[in-house]
Amino acid sequence: MLSHPPHGRTHPTISEPHMTTLPSDRPHDRVAHALAASEVTTEPAAEESGPDFDTEAHEHVSNTERLITLTFVVVPFIGVVVAVVSLWGVGVSWLHLALLAGMYLITALGISVGYHRLFSHKAFKTHAFMRVFFAIIGAMAAEGTVRRFVANHRRHHGHSDREGDPHSPHHHDDDEHGVWGTIKGFFHAHVGWFLKKREHPDEAKYAPEFVKPSGVRFVDKTNAVWVTLGLAIPTAIGSVWGGLTDGTWVTSGVLGLLWGGIVRIFVVHHVTWSINSVCHLWGTRPFKSGDHSRNNAIFGVLGVGEGWHNNHHAFPYSSRHGLRWWEFDAGWVVIRTLKALRLAWDVRVPAKERLEKARG
Repeated sequence: MLSHPPHGRTHPTISEPHMTTLPSDRPHDRVAHALAASEVTTEPAAEESGPDFDTEAHEHVSNTERLITLTFVVVPFIGVVVAVVSLWGVGVSWLHLALLAGMYLITALGISVGYHRLFSHKAFKTHAFMRVFFAIIGAMAAEGTVRRFVANHRRHHGHSDREGDPHSPHHHDDDEHGVWGTIKGFFHAHVGWFLKKREHPDEAKYAPEFVKPSGVRFVDKTNAVWVTLGLAIPTAIGSVWGGLTDGTWVTSGVLGLLWGGIVRIFVVHHVTWSINSVCHLWGTRPFKSGDHSRNNAIFGVLGVGEGWHNNHHAFPYSSRHGLRWWEFDAGWVVIRTLKALRLAWDVRVPAKERLEKARG
C-alpha cells in the first residue's frame, strides 16, 4: 500500500526565500546553500527576491548578434527535418517519428520535472518510488547523473550571469565584445562549458543530499545502465514491429536505435543546451530576475516548459514555469496530474501578489 500524505495537508503557494536570510560567505552562494539543504520549508517566505541589477547597463548583445547565435540553434533542427524528408519511406517512417517523439517527451520530462524541478529546486514532493522513476527517465537523456546536474544547476542560480556561473553566455570574456565575443559566449554556454573541468562545481557542496544511500543514489551509480536502457527501448520496439510486419528484425531495430535513441539524444541535448544559451540572449523579460534570463516561446514548447526561463529565474522554487495562461508548460501538466493522483504534494507556485510585485 502506498503511503499517501496526511489528510488535510495544505499545499501553500510560496516562492523563493529571501536570499539575504540564508547563510553564506558569498552573497550569490545563498541560493545554492538554501537549495542544498536536506529539507526546504513550505512556509510562506519573505516578500523580497534577490538583488537585481540594471540589465540594460550590462547588455552588449545586439539584435544582429542574437540572430547569428540563433542561427546556430536553428540549423541543427533544420538538418533533422531535412533528413526525415530525404529518407522518408527508406530510412524513416511514422513508427520512427513516433519513437523519436515518444522517447523525446519521456526523457525531456525526466530532465525538466525530475532533474530540474524535483531534485534541483525541490519544487514539489513525491514518493520514493516516483523519485527513482524520475531519476531513471532523466538518466536516459544521457545528460549525466542527478548529482552532477543538481550541483551545476544550483551553482548557476547562485551566480546567474555573474562570475562563477558555469554556463552564462555573458561576461565569459569581458575583454572581447562584438560578434566574435558573442559567438564565443554562446558556444561556451551552449556546449563549451562542460568540456572544461574547472567549470564543474564541488558536488559535495552544492548537492550534498545525494551522497547518502538511496534509490536515486543507486540510479546515479548505475547511470550507464539507464542510458543503455534509453537506447534499448526504441531498438526493441523497432525490431519487434518490423519483424512482425515485414520480417526486417535487424534493419528495423537499427532504425529504431537511430531515431528513438541517437537522434533523440541529439535533439534533447540541443534543446537543453539552448536553455543555457538562447534563453539568456533572446526573448522577453516580464519579471525582475537579477540576470539576463529570458522567456523564449519556441523553447517554452520544445523544452516542455523550460524555455519560460525568466519566469523560472524570478521564481526559482516554483513548480510552474509557464506562469501566464498562454505559456504552455508540459512539465507543469505532469506535476498537476501527479498532484491530482495524490502522487505529489507541497506543490509550490508563487502567489498572485508576488507575480505582480516582481514584474519588470
